[in-house]
Amino acid sequence: MEKFKTWATKPPLGWNSWDCFGAAVTEQQIRENADYMAKYLKPYGWEYVVCDIQWYEPKAYSNDYNNFTELEMDEYGRLMPAVNRFPSAADGRGFTTLAEYIHSLGLKFGIHIMRGVPRQAVAQNCPIYGSDSTCRDIAHHFSVCSWNTDMYGVKNSDEAQEYYNSIINMYASWGVDFIKCDDICVTEFRRWDNPYSADYEIEMLRKAIDNCGREIVLSLSPGPALRDKADHLCANANMWRLTGDFWDVWDKLYDMFDKCKQWEGVTDTGNFPDCDMLPIGRIAKNSTYYGANNRMSQFTKPEHYTLMTLWGIFRSPLMIGGNLPENDEFTFSLLTNSEYMKMNQNSTNARELCREGDKVIWVSDGDGCKYAALFNTGDTEQEVALTFDEKGEYSVLDIWQNEELGTVKNTLKASVAPHGARLFKLV
Repeated sequence: MEKFKTWATKPPLGWNSWDCFGAAVTEQQIRENADYMAKYLKPYGWEYVVCDIQWYEPKAYSNDYNNFTELEMDEYGRLMPAVNRFPSAADGRGFTTLAEYIHSLGLKFGIHIMRGVPRQAVAQNCPIYGSDSTCRDIAHHFSVCSWNTDMYGVKNSDEAQEYYNSIINMYASWGVDFIKCDDICVTEFRRWDNPYSADYEIEMLRKAIDNCGREIVLSLSPGPALRDKADHLCANANMWRLTGDFWDVWDKLYDMFDKCKQWEGVTDTGNFPDCDMLPIGRIAKNSTYYGANNRMSQFTKPEHYTLMTLWGIFRSPLMIGGNLPENDEFTFSLLTNSEYMKMNQNSTNARELCREGDKVIWVSDGDGCKYAALFNTGDTEQEVALTFDEKGEYSVLDIWQNEELGTVKNTLKASVAPHGARLFKLV
């Protein structure tokens, strides 16, 4: 087993700033969410606090981007936290102080990056740290992101590897434990002969992380990841996105049943296909993406159960999208269900058992138990039934309701709300 897979033996659990703050998150908001996680969620396994995109952009204000704006950067073309948003980054300290604070809470710190080299560094022809080459030497000017103007992709060269080494070594010195690299899993830039055109940049990241002296979990975005590249993804990353940005609308949730089925069987120690973030709780504080500004998740209560149940039994990484200090009681209950967390972290062999019309059943194996998820994707309440092939008898726990239901023999039947799910532990 590759060493990096031992750094994330179970699906990573954490919080990411994108859904609630977009590109405009501040140090204070990061600290507030870390404080909440440490106080209320850490006992259930939640540990990563991830600062998402454009922490180096002084004028960021929402989930949108200021095209070709000036970025905070050092003399070697390495992006630095915007001091007006992250005061502890002053005097070249980067994220060191913030990471130290998060570590002091017993948590881990992560950041978002874009693949490649800043266009600003190329325009200024910045030298690459520890190299005789410059940022202009490594830029691939036709390899660009269609939705963000910050970066160029890089050429497949030793000099470009040196640049990746320079930024990863800096992040390691800051105390970064998790990197979400964007525009790299399925890039917007396409070559006619290779739609998976950032494969060598993924390998450069892997090499740089493996040699930086720090255990850093690597997450790749955006999706949909290419299923026929599963072996390459497993050899280079800990997690990768199965979809574009996931938001709190039913159509996107419904589509995830197909995505999970497509990636069934790939999950393994250190490798986790990623269903994307959990847009639950208070989100969109700086935007109107897919709904009202500063809203509680638009998912109905049954849809919340479907979201959490599918992500959980599939063993997706779980990254909370809402602003944690504003969690309501229901959102909190979803994140602190011990039996659910055990399933997500420790079960194996997750698989779609059947899908007939609006009725979907997923199952997985636990330690001395089995798990069964019964879904109703239709618009009216329905009974969903699971028949046991071995004709066995099981004691049944309703995980979401934390209710013992007695024993069942041969068949488990449950009434499931529209767009809803029921989740059971069978012993």
